[in-house]
Amino acid sequence: MNENELPLTDERWQAIVSNDTAYNNRFIYAIKTTGIFCKPSCKSRIPNRENVRIYANAEQAHDAGFRPCKRCKPTGERLPDQEWVAVAAQYINKHYNEPLPLQTIADACHGSPYHLQRTFKRIMGVSPSGYVQQMRISKAQQLLNETNHSVAGIAAAVGMPNVAYFITLFKNTTGCTPIEYRLRSSRNEIG
Repeated sequence: MNENELPLTDERWQAIVSNDTAYNNRFIYAIKTTGIFCKPSCKSRIPNRENVRIYANAEQAHDAGFRPCKRCKPTGERLPDQEWVAVAAQYINKHYNEPLPLQTIADACHGSPYHLQRTFKRIMGVSPSGYVQQMRISKAQQLLNETNHSVAGIAAAVGMPNVAYFITLFKNTTGCTPIEYRLRSSRNEIG
């Protein structure tokens, strides 16, 4: 706990869990894993209690290295779109091997799915789900080059347990099947 942190009492925790607007001017909570701070009334997904840090105000949370939530706007300002999309991309990069529906990404980044979809596509040139697919194919290529895992094992490792869909997506993205990719890569290393 740093010098500006306040204790997370049961009362404060209950205010966060119940999105109690009466506590909005009493404290700010920050989430260690996302690096974001919120008002107690924020409608975002309830964080794990052990990741919550309490501050008297937004300035203290900001000084501790946290960014304001895009959904509840605890400072009254919006997080710049590019920074917000970077947070979403970072979340995807870390969780690409898990199920990642748009709602999950939006919740993790404290925004609405609709706004995230539009903003992400405008800034990145691809939708969040397209970015997830790109990340998965990129990681699959890396695994095909660096391991002897089966195609099914690699598909599962990158978050795509449906092997037929994985092979189809891989071929549509790279122009070859995973097996062909592995053979070409190994021939290039030898030659």
